[in-house]
Amino acid sequence: MAEQEQQIAAVDAPVLGSTQTARAVDLARLLHYECSRLLQIYEKESSLTDHAPDGGRIVSLSHESEEPSTEQQVQLLHSALRQCLGLIHCVIQKEEEEWGELEGDYETLKKNVKLRLEHLLHSTKSLVETENRTLEVTPDHQCNEETDGAGGVFGLKMWTYRVLQELVHWADHAAQTLTVLHTEREATEEM
Repeated sequence: MAEQEQQIAAVDAPVLGSTQTARAVDLARLLHYECSRLLQIYEKESSLTDHAPDGGRIVSLSHESEEPSTEQQVQLLHSALRQCLGLIHCVIQKEEEEWGELEGDYETLKKNVKLRLEHLLHSTKSLVETENRTLEVTPDHQCNEETDGAGGVFGLKMWTYRVLQELVHWADHAAQTLTVLHTEREATEEM
Protein backbone atom coordinates (compact mmCIF):
# COMPACT_ATOMS: atom_id res chain seq x y z
CA MET A 1 0.00 0.00 0.00
CA ALA A 2 2.87 2.38 0.78
CA GLU A 3 4.25 1.92 -2.74
CA GLN A 4 0.87 2.83 -4.24
CA GLU A 5 0.70 5.94 -2.04
CA GLN A 6 4.19 6.96 -3.21
CA GLN A 7 3.09 6.52 -6.83
CA ILE A 8 0.02 8.66 -6.25
CA ALA A 9 2.15 11.31 -4.53
CA ALA A 10 4.54 11.35 -7.49
CA VAL A 11 1.62 11.81 -9.88
CA ASP A 12 0.06 14.50 -7.72
CA ALA A 13 3.32 16.45 -7.34
CA PRO A 14 3.09 18.73 -10.37
CA VAL A 15 6.16 20.21 -11.97
CA LEU A 16 6.20 23.88 -11.07
CA GLY A 17 5.04 26.07 -13.90
CA SER A 18 2.72 25.56 -16.79
CA THR A 19 5.24 25.27 -19.59
CA GLN A 20 4.86 22.76 -22.35
CA THR A 21 7.64 20.60 -20.90
CA ALA A 22 6.07 20.74 -17.42
CA ARG A 23 2.76 19.52 -18.80
CA ALA A 24 4.56 16.72 -20.68
CA VAL A 25 6.31 15.64 -17.46
CA ASP A 26 3.00 15.61 -15.59
CA LEU A 27 1.38 13.61 -18.39
CA ALA A 28 4.24 11.07 -18.42
CA ARG A 29 3.99 10.66 -14.64
CA LEU A 30 0.26 10.11 -14.88
CA LEU A 31 0.77 7.62 -17.71
CA HIS A 32 3.35 5.74 -15.62
CA TYR A 33 0.95 5.58 -12.68
CA GLU A 34 -1.90 4.34 -14.90
CA CYS A 35 0.34 1.76 -16.64
CA SER A 36 1.49 0.47 -13.24
CA ARG A 37 -2.10 0.27 -12.06
CA LEU A 38 -3.14 -1.50 -15.27
CA LEU A 39 -0.40 -4.09 -14.73
CA GLN A 40 -1.52 -4.61 -11.11
CA ILE A 41 -5.12 -5.16 -12.17
CA TYR A 42 -4.03 -7.52 -14.95
CA GLU A 43 -1.86 -9.55 -12.57
CA LYS A 44 -4.76 -9.86 -10.15
CA GLU A 45 -7.34 -10.78 -12.80
CA SER A 46 -5.15 -13.16 -14.82
CA SER A 47 -3.38 -14.89 -11.90
CA LEU A 48 -0.01 -14.60 -13.67
CA THR A 49 2.02 -13.29 -10.74
CA ASP A 50 3.77 -16.69 -10.43
CA HIS A 51 4.81 -16.72 -14.09
CA ALA A 52 7.72 -14.59 -15.25
CA PRO A 53 7.47 -13.84 -18.96
CA ASP A 54 10.44 -14.87 -21.07
CA GLY A 55 12.48 -12.54 -23.21
CA GLY A 56 13.95 -9.10 -22.96
CA ARG A 57 12.53 -5.82 -24.15
CA ILE A 58 9.85 -5.88 -26.83
CA VAL A 59 10.57 -2.25 -27.69
CA SER A 60 14.20 -1.54 -28.37
CA LEU A 61 15.94 1.47 -29.79
CA SER A 62 19.18 1.83 -31.62
CA HIS A 63 21.21 4.99 -31.41
CA GLU A 64 24.74 6.09 -32.14
CA SER A 65 27.53 4.99 -29.82
CA GLU A 66 28.02 8.52 -28.47
CA GLU A 67 25.70 9.79 -25.78
CA PRO A 68 22.69 11.49 -27.40
CA SER A 69 21.66 14.98 -26.29
CA THR A 70 18.50 15.30 -24.23
CA GLU A 71 16.58 16.45 -27.30
CA GLN A 72 17.80 13.37 -29.19
CA GLN A 73 16.82 11.21 -26.21
CA VAL A 74 13.30 12.64 -26.40
CA GLN A 75 13.22 11.83 -30.13
CA LEU A 76 14.27 8.25 -29.34
CA LEU A 77 11.68 8.16 -26.57
CA HIS A 78 9.04 9.33 -29.06
CA SER A 79 9.94 6.38 -31.29
CA ALA A 80 9.62 3.97 -28.35
CA LEU A 81 6.26 5.46 -27.37
CA ARG A 82 5.00 4.95 -30.94
CA GLN A 83 5.96 1.29 -30.66
CA CYS A 84 4.19 1.10 -27.28
CA LEU A 85 1.07 2.63 -28.79
CA GLY A 86 1.16 -0.02 -31.50
CA LEU A 87 1.50 -2.72 -28.87
CA ILE A 88 -1.45 -1.48 -26.78
CA HIS A 89 -3.56 -1.28 -29.97
CA CYS A 90 -2.52 -4.87 -30.67
CA VAL A 91 -3.39 -6.02 -27.13
CA ILE A 92 -6.83 -4.45 -27.45
CA GLN A 93 -7.36 -6.05 -30.86
CA LYS A 94 -6.19 -9.53 -29.82
CA GLU A 95 -8.16 -9.51 -26.56
CA GLU A 96 -11.33 -8.42 -28.36
CA GLU A 97 -10.82 -11.19 -30.95
CA GLU A 98 -10.38 -13.75 -28.14
CA TRP A 99 -13.00 -12.59 -25.60
CA GLY A 100 -15.10 -9.94 -27.33
CA GLU A 101 -15.76 -6.48 -25.93
CA LEU A 102 -15.54 -6.61 -22.14
CA GLU A 103 -16.26 -4.12 -19.39
CA GLY A 104 -14.60 -3.44 -16.06
CA ASP A 105 -11.69 -1.61 -14.47
CA TYR A 106 -9.07 -3.34 -16.63
CA GLU A 107 -10.85 -2.50 -19.88
CA THR A 108 -11.52 1.11 -18.87
CA LEU A 109 -7.96 1.70 -17.71
CA LYS A 110 -6.52 0.01 -20.82
CA LYS A 111 -8.42 2.43 -23.03
CA ASN A 112 -7.35 5.38 -20.84
CA VAL A 113 -3.71 4.30 -21.16
CA LYS A 114 -4.06 4.17 -24.95
CA LEU A 115 -5.54 7.68 -25.05
CA ARG A 116 -2.97 9.07 -22.61
CA LEU A 117 -0.17 7.50 -24.66
CA GLU A 118 -1.55 9.15 -27.81
CA HIS A 119 -1.64 12.47 -25.97
CA LEU A 120 1.97 12.03 -24.77
CA LEU A 121 3.06 11.30 -28.35
CA HIS A 122 1.56 14.60 -29.47
CA SER A 123 3.29 16.34 -26.57
CA THR A 124 6.73 14.88 -27.31
CA LYS A 125 6.26 15.66 -30.99
CA SER A 126 5.59 19.32 -30.26
CA LEU A 127 8.58 19.49 -27.89
CA VAL A 128 11.26 18.29 -30.30
CA GLU A 129 9.90 18.44 -33.84
CA THR A 130 11.85 20.80 -36.11
CA GLU A 131 11.62 21.93 -39.72
CA ASN A 132 14.20 19.27 -40.58
CA ARG A 133 12.67 16.47 -38.52
CA THR A 134 9.02 15.44 -38.65
CA LEU A 135 7.76 13.03 -36.01
CA GLU A 136 4.85 10.66 -36.55
CA VAL A 137 2.20 10.05 -33.90
CA THR A 138 0.59 6.97 -35.42
CA PRO A 139 1.19 3.53 -33.87
CA ASP A 140 4.43 1.90 -35.02
CA HIS A 141 3.44 -1.76 -34.92
CA GLN A 142 1.78 -4.10 -37.38
CA CYS A 143 0.21 -6.53 -34.87
CA ASN A 144 1.16 -9.51 -36.97
CA GLU A 145 3.51 -11.37 -34.60
CA GLU A 146 2.61 -14.47 -32.69
CA THR A 147 2.10 -14.20 -28.97
CA ASP A 148 4.71 -15.73 -26.68
CA GLY A 149 5.51 -19.41 -26.58
CA ALA A 150 2.71 -21.92 -26.39
CA GLY A 151 0.08 -19.86 -28.17
CA GLY A 152 -3.58 -20.09 -27.32
CA VAL A 153 -5.12 -18.24 -24.42
CA PHE A 154 -2.12 -18.74 -22.09
CA GLY A 155 0.28 -17.44 -24.76
CA LEU A 156 -1.91 -14.38 -25.27
CA LYS A 157 -2.02 -13.74 -21.52
CA MET A 158 1.77 -14.02 -21.19
CA TRP A 159 2.34 -11.77 -24.20
CA THR A 160 -0.12 -9.19 -22.83
CA TYR A 161 1.71 -9.36 -19.49
CA ARG A 162 5.01 -8.59 -21.28
CA VAL A 163 3.42 -5.70 -23.17
CA LEU A 164 2.05 -4.19 -19.97
CA GLN A 165 5.47 -4.48 -18.31
CA GLU A 166 6.94 -2.75 -21.36
CA LEU A 167 4.42 0.09 -21.04
CA VAL A 168 5.37 0.59 -17.39
CA HIS A 169 9.07 0.68 -18.32
CA TRP A 170 8.69 3.20 -21.14
CA ALA A 171 6.26 5.42 -19.25
CA ASP A 172 8.79 5.62 -16.40
CA HIS A 173 11.57 6.31 -18.92
CA ALA A 174 9.39 9.05 -20.44
CA ALA A 175 8.86 10.73 -17.07
CA GLN A 176 12.60 10.65 -16.33
CA THR A 177 13.72 11.87 -19.76
CA LEU A 178 11.12 14.63 -19.93
CA THR A 179 12.07 15.77 -16.42
CA VAL A 180 15.67 16.21 -17.60
CA LEU A 181 14.46 18.14 -20.67
CA HIS A 182 12.25 20.31 -18.47
CA THR A 183 15.12 21.05 -16.08
CA GLU A 184 17.44 21.95 -18.94
CA ARG A 185 14.90 24.21 -20.61
CA GLU A 186 14.04 25.93 -17.34
CA ALA A 187 17.76 26.59 -16.73
CA THR A 188 18.14 28.01 -20.24
CA GLU A 189 15.14 30.32 -19.77
CA GLU A 190 16.54 31.66 -16.49
CA MET A 191 19.78 32.76 -18.13
